Parts: sequence; C-alpha cells; structure tokens
Amino acid sequence: MQQDLTLRMTPSQADNREIVMQHISEATARPLSSLTGFYLQKRSIDARGKQPWVQLTVKAFFDEPFTGRPPKTFHFQDVHNAARQVLIVGAGPAGIFAALRLLELGIRPVLLERGKDVRARRRDLALLNREGIVNPDSNYCFGEGGAGTYSDGKLYTRSNKRGDIDRILHLFVRFGAEDKILYEAHPHIGTNKLPQIMTAMREHILACGGRFLFEEKVSGLLFAEDGARIRGVITAAGHQHEGDAVLLATGHSARDVFEFLHAQGVDIHFKPFALGVRIEHPQALIDSIQYHRTVRDVFLPPAAYNLVEQVDGRGVFSFCMCPGGIIAPASTAPGEVVVNGWSPSKRDNAFACSGIVTSIDELQVLPFARFGPLAGVAYQRAVEQKAFEAGGGALVAPAQRMADFAAGRLSSTLPSSSYIPGLRSVPLEEVLPPFVYEGLQKAFVDFGRKMPGYFTNDAVVVATESRTSSPVRIPRDPVTLAHPQVDNLYPCGEGAGYAGGIVSAAMDGERVAAAIAARLP
Repeated sequence: MQQDLTLRMTPSQADNREIVMQHISEATARPLSSLTGFYLQKRSIDARGKQPWVQLTVKAFFDEPFTGRPPKTFHFQDVHNAARQVLIVGAGPAGIFAALRLLELGIRPVLLERGKDVRARRRDLALLNREGIVNPDSNYCFGEGGAGTYSDGKLYTRSNKRGDIDRILHLFVRFGAEDKILYEAHPHIGTNKLPQIMTAMREHILACGGRFLFEEKVSGLLFAEDGARIRGVITAAGHQHEGDAVLLATGHSARDVFEFLHAQGVDIHFKPFALGVRIEHPQALIDSIQYHRTVRDVFLPPAAYNLVEQVDGRGVFSFCMCPGGIIAPASTAPGEVVVNGWSPSKRDNAFACSGIVTSIDELQVLPFARFGPLAGVAYQRAVEQKAFEAGGGALVAPAQRMADFAAGRLSSTLPSSSYIPGLRSVPLEEVLPPFVYEGLQKAFVDFGRKMPGYFTNDAVVVATESRTSSPVRIPRDPVTLAHPQVDNLYPCGEGAGYAGGIVSAAMDGERVAAAIAARLP
C-alpha cells in the first residue's frame, strides 16, 4: 500500500534518510521492515520559533515494490516538414517553452533572438562587469534564456491559475535540472546551472526541426495587405521572416519593441510597475535574524526574507530576494545604471541582496505624459540615467549605508559589496524620485521592527532597481490571446505584461502556443 503523510523534523534529522524512514514507521505504526521506500512530495522550513523545523510531505510504500516518483512524459514531434510555422520573437522562458509546446502540437517554431547563445553571451557579461561596457543586444536581459538565465533561476510562483506549474518544473528536470525542484517549497536552479539547461532545450528544439536565429534583432512587423494580419517580421539587418503567426516574447526591457509597435500603430498601454533600490546585507546577519541563532545550522539553507509595508497608502516591498547572492549590473544601454540580483545553485556567497521597491502608477508618470503609452519607459530611463551620472560612469552605482539613507546623510564610507563595477557614496535623494526615496526611508525603519537587526548601517542601499516588470501592456483578446487589432500577433510573457518570473512566463508561453495551434488552419 501507499500512504501520504507529513513529518516535522529537525534539519539534521530531515537530512538523514534512515532517520526519515524511522519517523515514517513511527508515524504510521508500521514496522520499518515493511517500508520499501518513499519519495518527497514537498519540503519546507518553518523558522518562526526559536527552533527551526523542516516539514516533509512524503509518499511512503509499504509491503509493495517501491516505484518512485512517476515521471511526466512529453511527446515532441518531428517538425522538419511541418506545414505550419510560428515566428517567436525572443528566446527567454516564454519563447522557449512556447517553442517546446509547439513541437508537441506539430508546429515548427522559429525563434529570433536579438542576443547571443548562452556561451557567447558570457563574454559580454564579463565586459559589462569588469569594464562597464554595455552591449545593447547581449547583456543580463538579452540573449538565450532571457533575463532568467543569469538572474538567479528562482522557480517559485503563486500563479497556479495560469497553467500547470508541475508540468513546467518537470520540463526543467527533463532537460537537466535536479529533481529537488519538484518538491522544494521555493525551488531554485541557480545561475550557474541554467545555461546548460537552456542549451539542452535549444539542442532538442533544433533536433526536432525548429530553428534558432541568434543576433537577429526584430525591428518591425510586416503587415498583410488587409492590415489586420501580419505575414512576418523584419530585422535590423534587413532580413524578412514569414510565418503563420508571430508570438512576441521579448521581455520587460525590450524598449525598442514597444517603440516600433507604437510607431506602426499597434495599440499598447501604460502599465504600472515598481521601482526602488537593491539592498545588500551580510548573509550571516540575515541567517541570524531568521533562524534565531548566531551561526546557521549546516543543514539549513541560507535564509531568505519577504517584507512588505504600507507607507502613506503605497506598498513598499521586497522583490527578487537572493540569499547568498550577488548584485549584478542589468543595464541594457550605455549611460544608465540598473541593478538586479542572482544566486548560484549553492547560494554560498557572503551577501544577501533584495530589491526593495514601490509601485509607480499613472499619477507618478504624469510629467512624462507626452510619451503616451511609453511614459513608464521614459520614467524608468530618466531615473536610470540619473543613477549613471551619480555613479560617475563605467556602471559604478550610487550607494548609501542603510541607516544613513534613512537619516538623509552622506555615508563617509561604504561596506564591501558583491557589485563588481563598484559603488560610489552618493546621497540617493539626488537620484530617486522624492516619493520613492521618502517611502523607502520609512519602510526601512519599519522593516527593522519586523526583523530586529535588519535596519543597520552594515547594509548598503544601491540604486537603482527599475526593471521589476514591464512598464507596458500589449493588449490581447481574453479568448484567442491575439492582439485585438492584429489577428495573428500574440503578445506573451513579461514583456507584454502577462507574467512575472520564469515559471509564470513559461506557462504563458505554453498557453499562447496552444491558443495559436487551436486557431491555425
């Protein structure tokens, strides 16, 4: 027989398979000799009390052969000679998973990616970090795998109504991810492992007959004579590519895509987003706060946190928290400073970093109203350019110690940081919009009350975290998922305003791919 049960154990107990089996035996009042095996269905940590606990949900097998976790099967078709072809603009999570779904449906995907493959992309990231040289088409946001490849690889999402989360996780495992992502409460792959997984996905798509076109930046749509449909796209190099449909999966930073859509009369809208800073603490400090002990138990992972506070009726919240992580330069054009964060799979770096941001709505972007639906883009750009000027160039970021930031005083020194281009002490009041600056000042103090020890001058505040989500929404029909004006143009993923993170973008890519297949003749 098989039985599901939940166990509450100390971290060291939960790490020992034999002890877990003993707990299963005791919890079920069955002899240990009758237990033939078990597998984890979920693993989470409860650190609310003085003693952290690990909670395991397991499926145990008694008096029958242990069969293990049932694998999901995927049936990818050979599409070398497929009659139907879909152009996918962007090879991030939405685009890649849309391509995989199209293979299952017998449709040939052609992916056009402005950036480079993951291997070639590394060289541009090295120049970005060490010399402050930004390649507008190959950086932390653009290139194979999109922003997700080099931005941590967190797979946690609450978007379970948007698609099958378990299916997405199983696909990652199918292409090389560790199966622990299937049961961890907050699954995470790691920036060091995602490139190999993206490569495996690409090689499989190619083997099935799909196409990848790297360094092929789409610069416009090719409209059919009736103006209600498109026959394909044109690229910056002057190449034309035709297909039965075009799926836009360009990510939240593809500002030029928003601009050419607007210029070609394709309806787009302003979308609220969030903007703020990235804050970095010593990881050991966050561990001590969250686990209530001076030294973290070796059986516990580096601690994370999730904070939110209402300040003057506006939410200030943590975003993309990276335990054992690194602050990275996420600029996509010269003359701007944008920061983001990522963690390797072991999360073993000395710092914990997180975005701390507040919402930007139509009222805040009124000074940029002349840009129409691109007002949010203009707002982001203005703050990012201020940050660049304050840093003094070469992607050096303006920064302030946390308590100094809250008190409105210049930091005489800055702590060591993971940010490779370097930090410069600057009063961030000169960089951030006033309501953002003032909201963060108050929120940091409030966060310190929720997490005693969090509010400290050992933490550094770095500007600016501005690419939390797309500042534009590209509308689509709620049933067909096509653009209301252009019958075979399908906005998708983060860039279109319908996702927020790797898993939700992947699910949206699958959903749109299925919608396209349902409508193609």
